[in-house]
Amino acid sequence: MISVLAIVVFAAAFGLLFGVRSIQQTRRTGDVGWRFPSPGADRTQWIARLFMGFGGLTGGIAAPAAALMGMPSVTFMDHTWLRITGLVLAAVAAAAAFAAQQSMGASWRIGVDDTEHTALVTTGQFAYVRNPIFTAMFALMTNLALATPNIVAYIGLASVIAGIELQVRKVEEPHLLNTHPDTYRDYAQQAGRFLPGIGRLSR
Repeated sequence: MISVLAIVVFAAAFGLLFGVRSIQQTRRTGDVGWRFPSPGADRTQWIARLFMGFGGLTGGIAAPAAALMGMPSVTFMDHTWLRITGLVLAAVAAAAAFAAQQSMGASWRIGVDDTEHTALVTTGQFAYVRNPIFTAMFALMTNLALATPNIVAYIGLASVIAGIELQVRKVEEPHLLNTHPDTYRDYAQQAGRFLPGIGRLSR
């Protein structure tokens, strides 16, 4: 039952964060907010997306499906209370990611466009953490791995983490430093990368 609910939570989170938010963005701005790398773009963008997409589907769909088909859980993590806690916290993390998306307003994007200049958001959750959406996605996938604690879930989690790290460090931060050089550097010296106070840029 928990594995089924894990799929439901992941599907709901996916629909909320990518479907509902995109519809909102289109209605408010006339722009869906999705940005895809150009054919000649740095391959890092494609690799990051591949890791995140593979990891999300692996951890959110394949892992609970494998559990339903009889794949054993990692023994020391296989406790009902821990799995239920993971399920609940995954739902909370999805809601937190959506709230962070809302905070971005018209500046919200999936991906980057080097020719585009959007407003830098530094208020709300962003006053403490530069990437609260990705922080919440970390939490979502970590807690889904608690809900279905098998090797497939851990592979998915590792892939998501690798993809997010690549996207943030090699794609988004260089883009923001180029777009808002002084403003972003000053901001990044105050706000952590994924957690408050951790991963701030040096002066």
